[in-house]
Amino acid sequence: MDIDTITEITLNLLPAILVGAIAYYFFKKHIENENNRRRYMLQKSMQREAFPLRLQAYERMALFLERISPSKLLTRVHPNSSNKGDYEALLIATIEQEFEHNLSQQIYVSDECWNVIRGAKNATIQLIRKATMNEKTDTANKLREIALTDLMDKQAPSSTALAFIKEEVGEMW
Repeated sequence: MDIDTITEITLNLLPAILVGAIAYYFFKKHIENENNRRRYMLQKSMQREAFPLRLQAYERMALFLERISPSKLLTRVHPNSSNKGDYEALLIATIEQEFEHNLSQQIYVSDECWNVIRGAKNATIQLIRKATMNEKTDTANKLREIALTDLMDKQAPSSTALAFIKEEVGEMW
């Protein structure tokens, strides 16, 4: 083979190689776009299915916060005896039980929201403990009275958390 034959073969193959490279590039881009479209459609479908579950989780957490609100908790949970320590333990156990019942909802709410809810729970428990340690508290009924009186001056921790939930749900729409 001489140089002219090699040059002629190269010139004849060059357009075919160029067309093959361009076709490969376009097919590769088309496949990538199809994969991205499928991934987007799947994600959109999953979000549509998960939205009611997330909304239900926020509803349950709002109900939890309403149930542990000191004013509602103290009127719903009556003391078994006049012992303030027993009543304190009963109130805290009720809050913890409510919280554990809703523990799985943390999957559906944001981490920040979950931390706010946990903070409201802990602050409510602290409020009850503080009322128990008050020197005027000598009976379970006095504990109820002092805890409710303390709330007259300030907002309940659950109210702040509930406002946060409402704001976060509003952002979902």
